[in-house]
Amino acid sequence: MTQDTPQSNHHSWVEHSRHTAYTGRTVRVEVADVTAPAGDRFPHDRAIFPRAAIALVLDEEDRVLVLRTHRHVVDRDGWELPGGVVDPGEDPMAAASREAAEETGWRPVGPGRTLVAFEPLPGAAQAPMSVHVWTGAVPGDLPLDPHEPGRARWIPFAEAVRLALAGELLGAGSLVGVLALQAERTR
Repeated sequence: MTQDTPQSNHHSWVEHSRHTAYTGRTVRVEVADVTAPAGDRFPHDRAIFPRAAIALVLDEEDRVLVLRTHRHVVDRDGWELPGGVVDPGEDPMAAASREAAEETGWRPVGPGRTLVAFEPLPGAAQAPMSVHVWTGAVPGDLPLDPHEPGRARWIPFAEAVRLALAGELLGAGSLVGVLALQAERTR
């Protein structure tokens, strides 16, 4: 996308133009020619990721469904909540449920709810995320996603909070989801 006329918003940033510098399978990089509120003009790059939805699935024993996996980008093993990309036109809650079933073999059941929606890196990236909670799941098929070789486990929710605080819970969606539910419970 290229814009030739300056665009301004209520924060006094002026965007003179924008173009796509790179498009990959999971990210698009745009560079905008901007003037900041202080008056300095510079190229401002940003990464744009698809919307992601995370499933925080609890059982009747207050255990949470997690995956133990290795993430190549950060070259690290860790625990995560299941989740992934929201397909075009798909409801984020439906995407979170689908991803949980595909990655773990457990399908969330019952009424779910959106716990939190957020942008993890608003200064550098557009990467909308949401976390959705269910209090039940049924076993389904074996995990279907060959690109997600994690091992699904049910762990006590208190252990998930401990993992989050110890830096062993990978991913912003997992971290924000567990800590948001913990904060909600302690209000």
